[in-house]
Formats: sequence, C-alpha cells, structure tokens
Amino acid sequence: MQKLVILLLLLTFNFAYANESKNDLQYETSPYLKQHESDPIKWMAWNDKAFKRAKSENKPIFVSIGFSTCHWCHVMQDESFSQAKIASLLNKYFVAIKVDREEMPHIDSHYQELYKKVKHRAGGWPLMVFLNADKKPFYISTYIPPVKASYSDSLGNILLDIGSRYQNNYASISKEMIDMQNSVKVENIESQKISAKTLTESIFQNYDETYGGFGVRKKFPEAARVSLMMDLSFLQDNQDLRDKAYYMLDMMALRGLYDHLGGGFFRYTSDNAWEIAHFEKMLYNQAELVPLYVRAYNLTHKKLYKTVVLETIAMVNRRLKKENLFYSASDTDSNNQEGYFYTFTQEEIENALQNNQDVEVLEESLEFTIFGNFHNDVHLNFYTDDRPKGFEQFKKDLMKIRAKKEYPFIDKKINTAWNAMMIEALYNASSIDDRYRVQADMHLKALQELMFFRGDLYHQTILGIAPTQLGLLEDYSFLISALLAGYEVDYDEQKLNFARYLLVHAKEKFYKDGTWYQSNDKLNIKANLHDKYYTSALSKMLQNILKLASLKESLKYAKLATESLLSINDKLSVEQSNAPAAAIAFLMKQYEVVTLKTNKQNFEHDIAKIRTIKYPYVLRKVIDDNDYLSCTIGRCFSKEKNIDDSIKAIILNAKREY
Repeated sequence: MQKLVILLLLLTFNFAYANESKNDLQYETSPYLKQHESDPIKWMAWNDKAFKRAKSENKPIFVSIGFSTCHWCHVMQDESFSQAKIASLLNKYFVAIKVDREEMPHIDSHYQELYKKVKHRAGGWPLMVFLNADKKPFYISTYIPPVKASYSDSLGNILLDIGSRYQNNYASISKEMIDMQNSVKVENIESQKISAKTLTESIFQNYDETYGGFGVRKKFPEAARVSLMMDLSFLQDNQDLRDKAYYMLDMMALRGLYDHLGGGFFRYTSDNAWEIAHFEKMLYNQAELVPLYVRAYNLTHKKLYKTVVLETIAMVNRRLKKENLFYSASDTDSNNQEGYFYTFTQEEIENALQNNQDVEVLEESLEFTIFGNFHNDVHLNFYTDDRPKGFEQFKKDLMKIRAKKEYPFIDKKINTAWNAMMIEALYNASSIDDRYRVQADMHLKALQELMFFRGDLYHQTILGIAPTQLGLLEDYSFLISALLAGYEVDYDEQKLNFARYLLVHAKEKFYKDGTWYQSNDKLNIKANLHDKYYTSALSKMLQNILKLASLKESLKYAKLATESLLSINDKLSVEQSNAPAAAIAFLMKQYEVVTLKTNKQNFEHDIAKIRTIKYPYVLRKVIDDNDYLSCTIGRCFSKEKNIDDSIKAIILNAKREY
C-alpha cells in the first residue's frame, strides 16, 4: 500500500511538472499552437486573458502569427523561440501571443493589410506585430533573424530595445505609433473606371510573357486570376487572353509547382519560372485549382488537364481525407530537411533512368543530366508541352525510392471553409467522373454534421473534439458556394434552400451599415478583396449573392449585391485585376447572370453542350417545362425548343455594349 501511495505521488508530481514546464498553449487545440506549447516562452493564445495581463502589468504585446506547415515559422522557432536568451527577454518585457492564421484568418488578414500599407509590399509568415497594452501597433515585421543581418537587426536586440524603451522612454514608442498611423493614412492612388477592357489591360500589364503567371520572384497559383482571365476571354472573344490562361495552366501542371509523382500542387514556387517549389501542400490550393483544370478540360479536352484533376483528387483522398472530412495541409519538411520527401539525389535520378528505354527523351524533357536544381538534389520539372514518353516507367522507379521516405507532418485541423472548397471542387470534377458527385455528397453531409448545429456554423476543430469557434465570413461564403455547385449537379432543392438559409444568417452576422466584416465580434475587421493565396471571402460572398438572386429570382438579393458592390467600387477601381474574384462579381453584375431553365431530363441529355457555353455566367435550374428558358433578374429573354437555339440566344444577349 505504501509503495502504491508513493507511486501515485510520483505520477502526480511528474504530471504537474510536465504541465508546469509548458505554457498556456497546452490548453489549445490548434496544431500550430501546440507546436509551441513546450517553448520556454510564456506564450498565450489571442484571448481576453492575455490582453488583461498586458494591461495589469503595463507590458507591450508581442504577437507572432504563423501556421503549422510554414517552413520559416519552423526556422524561427528553432533559431529563436526555443532559445533561453530570447525567451527571457520575451518573458521579462512582453506578453507574448501566438496566433494560428488558419484558426484566426481575420486577425492575420488585418495585420497583413497593415504590413502592406506600412512597408508598401506584401507580407507573409511568420508575421510579428508589437502592440501597446491598448492593442495599438507600433512595429511590424516578417521573419527576424537571430543575429544581425543586412536587412534587419537581430530579434534579441529588437526585443531588448523595445522592452527597455517601453518601460523607460514610452514617448519614443508613442512617436512610432503615430508614425505608423500616419503612414497608413497616406493613400493617394488615382482610381479609374472599371470595365472588361480595363481589367484586361490590367492583366496584360502584370502578366509574365516568358513563364506565365504573375510575379517577378515568387509565383503563386492565383486561381481567381486565371478564372478572371478565362471569363474575360469569352466576354470579349479574346483568344490571346485565353491562350495566356491555358499557358499558365500548362506551366503550373508541368513545372515544379506540381508533384509529378504523388499528384497535387505545392503552395508556391520560390522562383518566377515555376521550377522550385515551396513544398507545402495546402488543401485550399488543390480545391481551387481542380475546378480550373476541369473547366479547361471541358473546353479543350487536353489529356494533361484531366490527368491533373484525377491525380490531385487522388492525392487529397490518400493524404488528407479522414472520416469523409479533409485535413488542412502537409508540411514542406521531413527528416529535418526542406523538400526531402519530394526531391531526389542525382544518383537516384540516374539509377531510375538507366534502365528506361526512353532515357534520351526523358533527359531532354527534364533538361538535366548531372546538376541538381534544388541545392544539390533534383526536383522534377518538364520543359515540354506534355509529359514525355517513358515517364510512367520513370515514375514507378522513383516512387519506389519515395516509398522509403517519411511523409511530412500533416496539419489535422478540419477547417469549414477549406473543406467546403474541396467539396465544390469534387462537384465540379463530377463532369469528368460521376463518382466525385457521390464523394462530394458524403463530405457535405459529414461537414454539416460536424460543423453545423443549433442553427450556427462553426469554423474549425480537430476530429474527436466538438467545435467551439463560431464560423467566420469565409466559412459561410465557401459553404454557400459549395451548395450552389452541388445544386447544379443534382438539382437538389434542399441544397439551394440551405444556401439561402446560410446567406440570411451571414447577412445578420457580418453585414453592418453597408459593410461586410470578417467576423462577428468586437474586433470589427472589415472583409477585404485580397485573394492571392485563396479567394477573398467577401468576393466569394458577392458572387454567391448574385447567383442566389438569379436562381431564386430575388430582387431583395439583387439589391444586396448592388449595395455590396457599390461599397467596394472605389477600392476595386484601383485594384482592377489585382482583386480578381471581386472583378468577377463586378462582371457578373454588369453582364448579368443567366439562369437556364428546363426539366431535369433535358439537362441530363444536353449537359455536354451546356458545359461548352462560351458565356461564363450561366446557371441551371430545374423547372417543369419541356422548353429551355433563359432568364436574368426581372426578365426571361429566350424560350426555345432546343439547347442549340438557347445557346445562340445567350451568346447574343451577352454581346451588348458595356
């Protein structure tokens, strides 16, 4: 008995010690925050407790924003946040707060906008923001090195300087705060009228003629911008613009942005030629790119596009699917090396090539012999307009090598918005293979059961844990969009009604005095048009409202769309194609969404022709009628016996001058 008591005391002591050695992040569920629970820093989550502590102790706040699969976030943790010297400075002078940008995208978006206005360039992750005890910012930065460099002082020096000045020379902090506020207010960019013509000119101005895409250093797969290019190409019958969109799709599918062995897209490339990937695989990238390749395949029947769709969905199902839900992302690192899982040594490549009868064709298409392209290793890129002869055998040999490697860390958050994106992608892909419709329905049911209860939608959670964080604008936006995509596949009226229900509640929660907000809380962070990483929740909501207005023949929704577009008109006229999803909403309003109506049998018989309609804003609605009706808000302009005449009427209606 005495031994048992001693054992229990030891276990209690060890448990208490283990918990004491961790910070407040041990009580969080976010994988990113959990990665930092054993740091020597007294991290806290973004909550009232942290801000009250800053007030009571009169300390500045150090906010660090990142996400679990962010390579440079890991680097900064290893270099700085795990080090005793940095921890002692943060613990002495600051209240340190960790934010998972995927858990709180509205917080991240707010400070990324601030960074862009202050620094006049895009930010990124990790992002550090210094606030006073009243949450007013006075210093902002992305990655800060552990030792002084040409581009930045060391993190230790910055912490010591700010911490001591906050205590002993607060006037200097106040001046920096005022300077930051003044720099944010200076915005004298002249706006111009927005139209299909100005949007096209904006795209041509920024497009990389050599490699396709947008950017001079990094290249992101800007799905919304490619979608805008395709829309404009049909609205203006602009073959050059269409060719540029297809060229960008080709480059993304053939170069290093794509995983040619395992399928799926990486988050971005670190060069402008699409060659060297930053090896994270984000669910949202797969979800937003699949519909583009589906659309391109339906228009061109190019085999590469179909292959990309099938391989990408297969990768998501293999790596990110669990219980009919989707995890958020996989990391870039494994075996403590960036890109280790996805790259090969020169010797491994040579061994895989040596028994291939098409070795010369492969070497020419891969454009390498001896030298690596990722440090000393090789990341696969094709320098042809399709995959070369001999690739399938080459792929099998390389997959045997890859199979021996540890797969990177997977972020197992279930994020409502990103799951909804992937569900929409599956509904789109059902035009290639109907099994994806069945899969999409199963995922939609699972997502609703987990994330929608007591009339509310929730943002994210971990499997096995009931969600507690209420939904954000992005969750409503992307789930509504998925429901509308699902309706156009099976014409299930319940999907349409649930989409309308969510829109009603989204308006109640996020729309105040003519402005859309990202969350329903006291932060009052306005929704923005930024959609470089994935589509803006505001822009997606505007598209949803326009679609529902047409499908439900609702003048009330049409009015809401008009009011919402007016509120962003000045901003959009400046941004032009740099806010592509908002630009699409503008074009939908200007050119009008057309709802094509007939019975279900007609749609099933003529669906192949309907998918090739060269007007981008056509929806389908089942009615009890043998004819085809083509309608916009407030009018039907065509009633035809067959689909061919209806398509002619839709194209003719779109050729009005704007």
